[in-house]
Amino acid sequence: MKITVINATEKKGVTYRLKECFLAPLRDKAEITEFYLPKDGPGFCIGCTQCFLTKQDLCKDAAKVRPIEKALLEADLLVFTSPAYVFHTTGAMKALLDHFGYRWMPHRPAKEMFGKRAVIITQCLGGGGKSTVKDIKDSLSWWGVSYIKTYTFKLMSEINWDKISEKKRAEMCSVLTKAAEKFAKIDYSKKAGTNLIVKAKFMAVRMLQTGLGKKNPEYTDYNYWKANGWLGKVRPWKA
Repeated sequence: MKITVINATEKKGVTYRLKECFLAPLRDKAEITEFYLPKDGPGFCIGCTQCFLTKQDLCKDAAKVRPIEKALLEADLLVFTSPAYVFHTTGAMKALLDHFGYRWMPHRPAKEMFGKRAVIITQCLGGGGKSTVKDIKDSLSWWGVSYIKTYTFKLMSEINWDKISEKKRAEMCSVLTKAAEKFAKIDYSKKAGTNLIVKAKFMAVRMLQTGLGKKNPEYTDYNYWKANGWLGKVRPWKA
């Protein structure tokens, strides 16, 4: 079992502790690869559109993006963690997700993402947890991931882990430990199901790509879809 973790911050605070609670039951069962943003991530996307129009390797940040993408594609389980910063994910996480715009369904989604499983862990003082989850979940869904479990915690009065009551810390960790134990029992040789929302996105984009191909047969995304057989009867969620 392989797990890839994307930490939205380098700070080893509450989010980090919660993530460690989740990983603890999995450490002796999985090969875990972690990235800490912004240290391990790319800079801001400059909108050069090279990833859309030609090749993603021409991106100025390709050297940073490539190892992260490789780890995501090879993983059985994806784990994204982020505190809420002004009701949203961190700027570093947003910068990373922006670099995977070319992997969204309307462009060149990776077939490996269909059937993959993912976990999102967020925490906030009072509000913003759900919108932080949405920032990350939007990308996962448009990449083709259907099986996404989210865990959001409200701290309410204290953002320092050591000052949070022992009872509160135990309650939060218990939720994540139980979740991890369930993930440990999954047979990852079998893909997770692809839901109707992701399938509907795929079919809508399939129609779009067919139309774009008629106008410009050399269009990069159209040729990618054609090469994968997706404009015919092949579907990425099928073995």
